[in-house]
Parts: sequence; structure tokens; C-alpha cells
Amino acid sequence: METTAELVHLERTLLDFGDFGFEGQRHAFRWVDIKRFALAAEARDRDVLAALIAHPQFRDTYDGAGPLDRPRHGQWWLERITPDAYTSVSAPAAVDLVEAWTLQHGPVPPALRARLEREVHAPLLRADARYLLVHPPEDARHDYGPVHTDFHELVLIDRAAAVVSLLVAADD
Repeated sequence: METTAELVHLERTLLDFGDFGFEGQRHAFRWVDIKRFALAAEARDRDVLAALIAHPQFRDTYDGAGPLDRPRHGQWWLERITPDAYTSVSAPAAVDLVEAWTLQHGPVPPALRARLEREVHAPLLRADARYLLVHPPEDARHDYGPVHTDFHELVLIDRAAAVVSLLVAADD
């Protein structure tokens, strides 16, 4: 019997590219933010996405303020983000997306490469399901939404570990 998903926030990891000693500044204004949640019960993927969207940690505009009790997520009004805004993606497609974003300005330092492999690529490959946020329409942007040039959001469901990860790769 399937139940409604319940998520408990576990931790947040921030990989700030500026911490990894790039030559020049072009790489430095990018980051990957990963929020991990314990999945308390077996649930359908759609219910997991709905529980994530309803979670207070989801109300984050990724502008440095962290989660706030405001109706915004990323660049968009919260009410415009539904489970239907996400599309299922394969592990190779998800890795390719993150890798293309990572390497868009050239190679990254070995220490950052190692962290990306451990914190991003391994969970992408290990997850049972991966969902990519398909950017909502332009009229869904909130009043100060377009603060990022690139904004990629993936939700990873790892049933064996009972963990859901919200992964955002973006720039300032």
C-alpha cells in the first residue's frame, strides 16, 4: 500500500566554485546547492515531488537569504511549481546536463572535480529516479526572479537510502 510522502530535512551542502582557486573570476560565481531529505515512507514519485514542494526548505530563492516564509522558489512564484513542472530524466542525461554546465568555461580544479563526483555525479547515478525542473513560463517569474543566468534543478529519489535530494546548479 502506498502512502503520502513525508520528508524530513537532513542537511544542506553548498559547493561554492569560488572556494576552489580558479584562475580568473569567470568560474567563481557558480555553485551547487544540495538539500537532502529523509523519505519517511514509501510513496509514488509524484507524491514525493508534492511533499518536496510543500516543504519549508523548498521556499528558497537561492539569492543568499536561504529558505524564507515567502511564496517563492528559485526564480518563480511557488504556486507555479507543481509536480507537473518536473520531467523524468535518465542518469546519463542528468550527468550530461550538470557536466556541460560545470565545464562551460573550461576545466575545473581537481579538488572541485572530486567533490562534484562524490556529491553530485554519484548520487545522480545511484538514484532510482531523477526529475528535472522544466522552467515555468516567463509570467511565473516572481518580482526579483531573474537573478541567475543559469539555473538547473534536479530532484533525486534514492529509495534504497530513503533519501530525496534537491540539487540546484546555478550562478550569481
